[in-house]
Amino acid sequence: MRRLYTILIYLGLPLILLRILWKSLRNPDYRLRISERFGIFPSLAADRSIWVHAVSVGEAQAAEPMIRWLLDQYPHTPVVVTTTTPTGSERVRVLFGESVFHVYFPYDIPLAIRGFLSRVRPLMLVMVETEIWPNLIEECHRNNIPTLLANARLSEKSARGYARLGSFTRDIFGKIGLIAAQAPVDAERFLGLGVPHDRVRVTGSIKFDIKLNASLHEQAEVLRRSWGHRPIWVAASTHEGEEEQILAAHNRILLAHTEALLVLVPRHPERFERVHALCVQQGFSVAKRSSMDHCGLDKTVLLGDTMGELMLFYATADAAFVGGSLVSTGGHNVLEPAALGVPVLFGPHMFNFSVISRLLLAEDAAVQIANTQALAEVLVRWFSDASERTRIGENALRVVEANKGALERLVELIKELLDGQVSGA
Repeated sequence: MRRLYTILIYLGLPLILLRILWKSLRNPDYRLRISERFGIFPSLAADRSIWVHAVSVGEAQAAEPMIRWLLDQYPHTPVVVTTTTPTGSERVRVLFGESVFHVYFPYDIPLAIRGFLSRVRPLMLVMVETEIWPNLIEECHRNNIPTLLANARLSEKSARGYARLGSFTRDIFGKIGLIAAQAPVDAERFLGLGVPHDRVRVTGSIKFDIKLNASLHEQAEVLRRSWGHRPIWVAASTHEGEEEQILAAHNRILLAHTEALLVLVPRHPERFERVHALCVQQGFSVAKRSSMDHCGLDKTVLLGDTMGELMLFYATADAAFVGGSLVSTGGHNVLEPAALGVPVLFGPHMFNFSVISRLLLAEDAAVQIANTQALAEVLVRWFSDASERTRIGENALRVVEANKGALERLVELIKELLDGQVSGA
């Protein structure tokens, strides 16, 4: 079965490259450094390394404390960080600069994987969340490279899909060294796919272990003062088809709170200009963060078209909506605003964060809305009722604080796999 999979990957390479080129029409960074995706780049100038794979921005952000721990605990062993997307690559650069060795993740073809492994010579591989690549896992297994699936989650839909592949799935998952599941339900789904019990641990989600910049609140206060004294809400990580709904909600909000400001932050940078055009087309007065436009009371929308400032925007806000949830993307990280005590809303599609979203809802620490009208109604109410906003925000912060500790449990597993392999460990 794996041989058939490999043949299909090789046959599909032209389509994969065409997709990269198509994406590069919107984001030229996609056509840069393509050789890295085939495992071709200058070899690492070290005997061995520790490899962390974080797909994109969200995974890189979640993995930051773990990567910093690795840099601190194993200072003489380079940390290699791979991403799949240019935005993930940029986030790694901003977070770590030259302290890690960053290249793009190789395509899951044996030649690319072998080339990659020969150039970085990893002592172990840590895959953040659920990135399952059969040839990668096979090559690591064959070369005695321990693998750890960290912060692992598995939706019911994905589990059903994997189960349909029968023995192929059992063979792949059976070769993963350890799985650090976010929740018991995730662990049960991995066990149901044939992973041995002794290879599955429930560690919790490292996304609860958010470390805030010491000066974040001070920066946010300065920024908020420049925007004027008025209601502010953030709509973050939005997707195609979602901005129209958010702008419709903002129009409703402006009828009740005429000076309200929407900070709109699209998920993908290649969409910034299109979203700006949409805002203008719908009659909003828009400031662009990238241009450092003045965002006085005459502006009704601030377009957050920069990278790495989302937590700053959250810290300025009276409320936050987390996107990817009004469309069937599956939602994004709701714990970032929660960690700031900002009351958070999300739409009906939260299957990527089902455990976390259910936990917040159960603790009255978030509100799930079904549509644009409900989004507007809740925000209008919150802007008129500071005590309700504060209560929900404090509940959210309490949930985050109560569930910290996953990072500590995860690094214990990393030490378990690395024990005796790193000089001086």
